[in-house]
Amino acid sequence: MTQRATGHRAAPEHTHPDEVPVETALAALADPVRLTLVRELADSAEWSRSCGSFDVPVGKAALSHHFSVLRGAGLVEQRDEGPRRVNRLRQTEFEARFPGLLALVLRADRS
Repeated sequence: MTQRATGHRAAPEHTHPDEVPVETALAALADPVRLTLVRELADSAEWSRSCGSFDVPVGKAALSHHFSVLRGAGLVEQRDEGPRRVNRLRQTEFEARFPGLLALVLRADRS
């Protein structure tokens, strides 16, 4: 999917879950920071969370990398709204590609 750049940064590139090998999906979900991002997105309305709204113990550059990995695994879609980049979990699409995987991860012990 081609997206137009807005403002000073290029629009994010997305990978559709149908193009993702299971190893890529599992690797993306194995990282604790990315798992936190996915779980928080699952508990939020679509397009309601900007990248800076997550309480994770990493800096801006590392957070950008984590979102890139999640986009590459087909888990997250992002779009720019003015100066904010907002996110949605691609739950339906990911579920169609990997039935039950995301549900299993989301209900796992969150301790």
